[in-house]
Order: sequence, then C-alpha cells, then structure tokens
Amino acid sequence: MHAAVLVFPGSNCDRDLAVAFEKAGAKVSMVWHKDTGLPEGVDVVGVPGGFSYGDYLRCGAIAANSPICGALKEHVSRGGYALGICNGFQVLTETRLLPGALRRNAGLKYICRPVDLLVGTADSAFTTGYQAGQRITVPIAHHDGNYYADAQTLQQLQAEDRIAFRYAENPNGSVGDIAGILSENRRVLGMMPHPERMAEPAHGGTDGAAMFRALLDQVVTA
Repeated sequence: MHAAVLVFPGSNCDRDLAVAFEKAGAKVSMVWHKDTGLPEGVDVVGVPGGFSYGDYLRCGAIAANSPICGALKEHVSRGGYALGICNGFQVLTETRLLPGALRRNAGLKYICRPVDLLVGTADSAFTTGYQAGQRITVPIAHHDGNYYADAQTLQQLQAEDRIAFRYAENPNGSVGDIAGILSENRRVLGMMPHPERMAEPAHGGTDGAAMFRALLDQVVTA
C-alpha cells in the first residue's frame, strides 16, 4: 500500500500519521499543500490533525481550498481511500467529501485525553479489524470536535450504517455521540479521535493499530 500524507502549514500530526502507516507496512509519501498532484500509485490519502493555516476562518476551510485538495477530490472520485483525523476530518467536511460540520466543543474548552469509543460498523476497509460494538480507547485532542448534521443527514448515516465510531461517553456535544463517519462508498473515513496516537505499545495502548493494519490488508487484497 502506498499512502500519501498531506502537510499543511500548522499540521502537527503528519509525522505521527506517517509512522502509523509505516508500522502497518505501507510506503509513505509526504505531500506539501501547494502540490497540485499526488505521487504515482497512491492508494490512500491521509489528512492529518493539527491547525491547518492556523484554523483561521473555520477549521479546515482554508486547507480545503489549497491546491492539493483538488488532487484529493480527484483521488476520491476515482474510488481511492482517504482518512481524515481531527483537523483532517474538518477538512473532509469542508471539501464536502463527507457530510456535516465540526463545531466548537459544547463546553467551549479544548479537550485532550483518552476516550472510549464504540465501533459502529465493521463493514469498511478501515474498521474490518474491529467488531461492531467493540469498545476501544483512542485519544482526542480538539477544540472544535462537536459533530453536527441535520436530521435528514443523520437518518441517512444511520440507515446506511455509515457511523464508524461513537463516543461511549460524549465529551464534546457531538450529535448522536458521533466520533467518526464514512462516505457513501465507504472509502473515506473522517474521525476526531487520533488512532495514530494509539498505534504502538509505547503510546500506552494499540487499539488504533488495527485500523492501519486492516486498511493495508484490504488494499493489498483488493
């Protein structure tokens, strides 16, 4: 598997994400925000956490209009995989590759701590390494992680089994306790928690590693 990790001014989780992909066995290319294309043969694009462009305007809004996001959209339109984590999830909603929006946390405070998640579905390349209903621990670190979507969108996400993760105990006010969602073709995942920060024993747990291993297995055998 060849993974491309996008790098914006203000990204601070790009190296963490690259290491998680590498430890799962992937080849990784770092791709700068001003590039207009992805490297040859990229299977999955990782959009990392951080504070792209300083989070001016809305979080992820400027990054969504950067040159590289045009290539990201083309990659997804061809059926390519994409994984957006934290600020990356915000970017994916701003590009409209995923529905909904991320708003200010209900408590109006930045939250940084491990949380328990409930796996909503195992029916995706990202989550096939888990069981539906499984409880895992993954850190969060965000100020604007409060997921919102209108009632019609929520109904569609639920009916199509596209809620990848829910918070066991909601830390930020996200509607429906949603922590991560899938695109219609199930090849794009956006989530606020950081699986790349729980991908090796030195992190204090390895619950995030299963995502990267499962994605590698799915891409290699596709």
